[in-house]
Amino acid sequence: MGGARHEDSTTADREIVVSRVIDAPRELVFEAFTEERHLSRWWGPEGFTTVTRSFAFDVGGEWVFTMRGPDETIYPEWITWTEIVPPERIALVHGEHRDDPNAFDSFLTFETVGSSTRVELRTVFPTAEQRDEAAEKYRAVEGGRQTLAALDAYVMDGARKGVGN
Repeated sequence: MGGARHEDSTTADREIVVSRVIDAPRELVFEAFTEERHLSRWWGPEGFTTVTRSFAFDVGGEWVFTMRGPDETIYPEWITWTEIVPPERIALVHGEHRDDPNAFDSFLTFETVGSSTRVELRTVFPTAEQRDEAAEKYRAVEGGRQTLAALDAYVMDGARKGVGN
């Protein structure tokens, strides 16, 4: 992973950014990212399921999980949280495992917009080539949009059922 990771305005050619406005309070949307019982239910694009192996939501904590794709392929996943500012921001490093040389940074922001929340997911890859591969081979832009849509549906369903109160 090689040292501290920082956001940089010169990363545009290495970024994928997706966002969505969710009709729920920022605290409720943020909570859906902070607890394993929530994340495992909505994380990932359409057709994927998530199984958590371990989860610790604090700076330096890790989320170790697998994702099963629609074709039954199992993908190992690893996230470590590098910054947590409730309910405004989460920064993380995401790879297949600790010390993955291809791990990338992601920055989530949660902005109140009236009674709704705008969630932005900005992913910064180590190289432009890795960004292009993620976009083309793994359909990362569409996958990010589908993941935020799943979050939206999960939060809205939970809000209707009184979850998070």
